[in-house]
Amino acid sequence: MQRVLRIDGLPGSAIDAAAEFHRVWLTQVRAAVAENISSLVLVMPAAPHDHRDWRLGLARDLAREAAPCRVNVLAGADTSAIAATLEYLERAPGVTGQLLVTDGQGAGNPAH
Repeated sequence: MQRVLRIDGLPGSAIDAAAEFHRVWLTQVRAAVAENISSLVLVMPAAPHDHRDWRLGLARDLAREAAPCRVNVLAGADTSAIAATLEYLERAPGVTGQLLVTDGQGAGNPAH
């Protein structure tokens, strides 16, 4: 079973957002993993490029800590792109420790 945890209310500054995530959300994330789920996806709002490092590090570290539960971080603002990515992750048992950023622009698909 896949669980989705929507993370919101983080500050705009990357360092402040990372600190706030760890202060407010980390306990909830660990509790979710303890519920014997197969996959946890943290959905975060879109953010500037300077948030990439802490979000990717978070995805990797949580995936290692939570194994065999898969943990991924999904970021974006387009609800249909987020829904499609969540559906993909539910059927992708080998994907873990990833930061997936959606933009709703077809991810380079020339059909879009």
